[in-house]
Amino acid sequence: MEIADIQRLAAQVKSSVGQVIVGKDEPIEFLLVALLCEGHVLIEDVPGIGKTTMAKSLARVLGCSFRRIQFTPDLLPTDVVGVSIYNQKSGDFEYRPGPVLSQVVLADEINRAGPRTQSALLEAMEERQVTVDGVTRPIPRPFLVLATQNPIELEGTFPLPEAQLDRFLIKVALGYPDLEEERMILRRFREGNPLEELHPVVSSQDILDMGARSRQVAISEAAEDYLLRIVRATRKQATLALGASPRASLALFHASQAYAALHGRDFVLPDDIKRLTGPVLSHRLILSSQSRLRGQNAQDVLREVLLGVQVPVEERSAP
Repeated sequence: MEIADIQRLAAQVKSSVGQVIVGKDEPIEFLLVALLCEGHVLIEDVPGIGKTTMAKSLARVLGCSFRRIQFTPDLLPTDVVGVSIYNQKSGDFEYRPGPVLSQVVLADEINRAGPRTQSALLEAMEERQVTVDGVTRPIPRPFLVLATQNPIELEGTFPLPEAQLDRFLIKVALGYPDLEEERMILRRFREGNPLEELHPVVSSQDILDMGARSRQVAISEAAEDYLLRIVRATRKQATLALGASPRASLALFHASQAYAALHGRDFVLPDDIKRLTGPVLSHRLILSSQSRLRGQNAQDVLREVLLGVQVPVEERSAP
């Protein structure tokens, strides 16, 4: 597969999802970045913005198996990974697969489940496998977890632990639509739900091929050094109690490759790294107590970091 093929197929996916989701080209693109990297996405925003609809729309156009898990306080780990049930006729235990053994999993309102249930996703998200009663079973590829959560309504929720937040490649916020976008939403949903009209535009093998090709995208030493200086700068910030980890460096590296491929390039630009720094790193940082008291957030800190790290400039030889 060539880079032009990745750009073409990605454009088809974005166009199809755009039939339902209005004015959110950039968040859709971030979801595609995670898909090519076989990472996972945390969609965090206020209710009614379209988080669940976006996840459903993407799953429908990918041609992959899809399951939705509605996270609630009484959800058990076995409700996620599956359970072995004794069959009286055969005299053996039979495994009943859980919904996580799908290619695209929508973990709706993930922060409403307890810590034990949240941790049941950890092995699946990191190792792409589940272990039940000592037996390990692989999850079909590609595998993408799209988790949603509401940052406003905190009553009855359980904040995601840092270990699980670190498993998400990208964190996405959608935001409110502008006047004309909201007008389009009203007209588009006036007579029905356009989600029901979506159909697959790529295959599972297409997605795997796109991901494999994107990992061959070149990144220069200057761009690589820029990425490393950004990550290392987060570890020296007084406003942070914990900076980005080496896993975060790898995540930003691979996400930049995928982002470049989606834009039809076989090389990474410093601007690609800069654009992805917020979505890839913000949820991996822990603010100091003083920063939280001052009302700062991770995005504010990353903006300061980017201002302090010089962007490499290509040197051109004199004619």
